[in-house]
Amino acid sequence: MTSYDKLFIGGRWSAPAGTEVIEVHSPHDRSLVGTVPHATPEDVDAAVAAAREAFDHGPWPRLTPEERQKTVARLQELYSSRAAEMAALITAENGSPISITTGLNVHGLPEQTAAYLRAAAELDWEAVLPSGALLRREAVGVVAAIIPWNAPHQSALVKLVPALLAGCTVVLKASPETAVDSLALAEVLAEAGFPEGVVSVLPAGRETSEYLVAHPGVDKVAFTGSTAAGRAIAATAGAQLKRVSLELGGKSAVIVLEDADPTEVAQGLKFHSLGNNGENCQAHTRILAPRSRYEEVVQAVRAMMETLVVGDPSDPATFIGPMVRADQQQRVRSYIELGISEGARLVTGGPEVPEGLEGGYYVAPTLFADVDNTMRIAREEIFGPVLVVIPFDDEDDAVRIANDSDYGLGGGVWSADQERALAVARRIRTGIMLVNGAAPAKDGPFGGFKSSGVGREFGSVGLSQYVEYQTIAV
Repeated sequence: MTSYDKLFIGGRWSAPAGTEVIEVHSPHDRSLVGTVPHATPEDVDAAVAAAREAFDHGPWPRLTPEERQKTVARLQELYSSRAAEMAALITAENGSPISITTGLNVHGLPEQTAAYLRAAAELDWEAVLPSGALLRREAVGVVAAIIPWNAPHQSALVKLVPALLAGCTVVLKASPETAVDSLALAEVLAEAGFPEGVVSVLPAGRETSEYLVAHPGVDKVAFTGSTAAGRAIAATAGAQLKRVSLELGGKSAVIVLEDADPTEVAQGLKFHSLGNNGENCQAHTRILAPRSRYEEVVQAVRAMMETLVVGDPSDPATFIGPMVRADQQQRVRSYIELGISEGARLVTGGPEVPEGLEGGYYVAPTLFADVDNTMRIAREEIFGPVLVVIPFDDEDDAVRIANDSDYGLGGGVWSADQERALAVARRIRTGIMLVNGAAPAKDGPFGGFKSSGVGREFGSVGLSQYVEYQTIAV
């Protein structure tokens, strides 16, 4: 068990203002993983005051971009030395399989940070326009970064890194489900050598989050989470004309064209649809299959899903671990029951907890066929290992169904003809499309259309979300 009795406020370990403690329990066996202080609005006041002082009067925004890049590179170097340890801690907290957390923390995060560092090194922080005027790029100010529990360090660093490279100061608000790893990350931030006041880490629940968002000392809110929470944040920030970037929910469609190999598609969907227990905002949960090969696709996906190992997330063989909380488990199971009541065909899985795993928050990987895009299981984000297969008549019909969604975060196309797949991908109103199971690009912007959010993360576009522009005419 790992326990902390202090919060990381303004670069210093400080006693919390309150006495409430967050207990983090394993979703696998409900054992106690660790305890941390629950940050209060008073702690937010202290963190924002430190960030405000550091931004308005401290050295960080006034260093050269190259100096900031060296410190951020040092942060990544220190993190990499502890990445495997962090992966194990996150797995214990949120139930993500160790293969997923290790792949993300050990391999994905260095690439993500490297792309930001390249963007910062290549950015013309001051440029002369054709008119002779000077264009300056400078930090947006004090940033409130609010992150979820499903990929906590990726979500934290995708905001911290560009904000710090731009010269911002940051108050990071972590989710209570993964509160312990947030203060482990704070240990790395402390060692990296940021000036006083530049970074704070506060694990807390919704009330503290709302207080942070509304705080008059905050210039920008960067949030990853549900669409409902994103709307509330946007309303609060809009009333104060704060900058916002919101990475929200999804109900991504993957289009399987008739020339694709169903078995190959199914193996690709193993990761893109069900990775991280399906608790993934860009998961390809709507599978669009041609009527001419519909049952082939259904059975190929079924066969893949029935090979998945469900169980202890610390076991490298496990692909599906538990849901993060009891209420999340019940929510996913209720959607499975809803799909049955809506008339969809249950192909594999179901609402029953997998045998032998009743001590944790487990859900059986579940596949529905004969699904209409008007059904709730096809329209609402379930955030668990539940997939639906929807038939289409031709390419135009597939595009129509894919775009018939409140969301627009991710998606994919599978075809033996790459140019044909690209042509279809260009017609989908969504932030990122993957052709034939390609991996997302860490230097390409990530974010959503419609109810999937505002703004983008990753690379040069992600860095620009933390920059204000000033023109000086001479």
